[in-house]
Amino acid sequence: MKISIIVAMDDKRGIGKNNKIPWHLRDDLIKLKSLTKDHVVVLGRKTYDSMVWYYNKSGKPMPGKLYIVVTHDKNYKPSRENAQVVNSLDEAVSLARSHLAKLDEIFIIGGGQIFQQALPLASKLYLTIVEGDYSCDTFFPDYSAFKKVISQESKEGEGYKYRFLELERV
Repeated sequence: MKISIIVAMDDKRGIGKNNKIPWHLRDDLIKLKSLTKDHVVVLGRKTYDSMVWYYNKSGKPMPGKLYIVVTHDKNYKPSRENAQVVNSLDEAVSLARSHLAKLDEIFIIGGGQIFQQALPLASKLYLTIVEGDYSCDTFFPDYSAFKKVISQESKEGEGYKYRFLELERV
């Protein structure tokens, strides 16, 4: 099973400010949806809650097959049927393994604490790097061990310059 991380960050590895993503890139959201469609997705409670809010607002179903929500809150109940709660990243990985059939890749999509714990387990990164410094208060950890470039594409739109970058651990 391959563990991959999907993250959008600024030039300083910033990923969020005040529990929000400081940019809105439709291209990035489309890429996230296409990668996670029908896959197992691991994420923290705050990230899950913000996704549910977005999808409830749009009235669309969430694209993942299963969302495994990692939280310390033993009473937390996810609002979607395709979500289960665990209390550690180890539990999330075990649960993901039990749900994999033809799929050999699980995706970790945030937030900061989950990324910190998951990076040593990951073999691939799907990055969106937004040009600039957005004065973030949450950061992605150092990923210098991921040196093998699989693909990269520079883009511009919606008032941002950004690039998609896929890296693998060497």
